[in-house]
Amino acid sequence: MRLSTHKNPVIDLPELRDKILVFRDRTQAGQVLAKMLQVFRQTDTLVMAIPSGGLPVAVVIAKKLDLPLDVAVVSKITLPWDTEAGYGAVAFDGTMGFNEDLLSHLRLTEKQIETGKDQTLQKVLRRVKNFRGDLPFPEISKKTVILVDDGLASGFTLLVAVEALRKAGARSLMVAVPTGSFKSVLKVSEQVEALYCANIRRGWHFAVAEAYENWFDVKEEEALKIYRAFLKNRAQ
Repeated sequence: MRLSTHKNPVIDLPELRDKILVFRDRTQAGQVLAKMLQVFRQTDTLVMAIPSGGLPVAVVIAKKLDLPLDVAVVSKITLPWDTEAGYGAVAFDGTMGFNEDLLSHLRLTEKQIETGKDQTLQKVLRRVKNFRGDLPFPEISKKTVILVDDGLASGFTLLVAVEALRKAGARSLMVAVPTGSFKSVLKVSEQVEALYCANIRRGWHFAVAEAYENWFDVKEEEALKIYRAFLKNRAQ
């Protein structure tokens, strides 16, 4: 169903709205999204996953729709005292974005901010090397790109990824996530051609993990294994 909030549509599943524990795991979430994205099957479309959590979802979508898969590495800049909370993000090309509203309430020194930026950039560059090796970034200016993650909370990291993909030439850019906060879904949808989100939830509290019965952090090594297995099978 399309939520007609503005010219860029949001497509969700009304029967899943405001519900928790709607997916068994990321694999099943990918299966649900693949059904929503059937119009893109065997088209000139590229699926791009945000590692690490987005890869198990994106692999299923790419397999079901018979589409190629690539990665868009992006990582949040975390607080010195809390590695789960972020105040900015860095993308694969060095694009950076900051949550200025949050930064204004944090008592971070310039040195702490610069250190956070540098450390995150080095982490992103290392991940790009691990996932891409020496392969160049794909030509995306004439393709439809479906950007996939395992959930959309604040949406800030995903917005930085969208900005980087626009810089890389993306003209037709979709976002596909199994679950998302209503406000963040609408915010991100303004920057892309369409946003597909199976499970949209309203309310002051939102956690991506609450959409999944089986939730765990995906290690980078596991994401690499999943990605390489997909590439190997597709090459055969």
